[in-house]
Amino acid sequence: MKKAIVVGATSGIGRGLAKILVQHNYKVGITGRRQELLEEIKKENSENFVVRNFDISDYLKSILCLEELAEELGGLDLLIISSGTGFLSESVDYSIEKITIDTNVTGFTLVADWAFNYFLKQNKGHIIGISSIAGIRGNQYALGYGATKAYQINYLEALRFKAHHLKAPIVVTDIRPGFVNTAMAQSDKIFWLSTVEKASKQIYTAIQRKRKVVYVTNRWRIVALLMKILPRFILKNI
Repeated sequence: MKKAIVVGATSGIGRGLAKILVQHNYKVGITGRRQELLEEIKKENSENFVVRNFDISDYLKSILCLEELAEELGGLDLLIISSGTGFLSESVDYSIEKITIDTNVTGFTLVADWAFNYFLKQNKGHIIGISSIAGIRGNQYALGYGATKAYQINYLEALRFKAHHLKAPIVVTDIRPGFVNTAMAQSDKIFWLSTVEKASKQIYTAIQRKRKVVYVTNRWRIVALLMKILPRFILKNI
């Protein structure tokens, strides 16, 4: 039986992936800030879900819980970083952006580094980061969210390069969702909205194929290409 940890499994894509992994014979450690939601998931398969409650912005507790989970699972093959937050705001407000940075940058880096070093020590493993298509260009409606997702995209790529340089068999996958029907889908410009179930199934397929970069759903690759080539004078008026 393979072993996985899903960081940020209380809702949305993280929750969807945790359930799919158990269905495919994984034993899964699930984490999040809301203990009651984790226990709710565990009730569905108490033998194959292991729960740890922590906030990834809490350095000491995060490290301790990740170590405990890996030990209780009996090893680790796969770690998914699905924790994330972001806010729409008309104003430029540091107090709002700091919440996003603490989770999407500081917490993300903490978990990614822990996983990389764990897999480096055992000489195998797979890291999946749920970034976003929003990380491709700046976003005036969610300044911190887009910027922190750009950080994640680049950090995951850097880890991939690091694994190659070290000749370490560590796979690093960057998942870039478009709009998925979760609490994060706050914009009034939503289109091509995917269900969590559909998105989770596509991500699981990408995990099995050990893909490097994946857009979810697949049609968002077209939007990503357009976002990369559109000149700034067009983007700033969208």
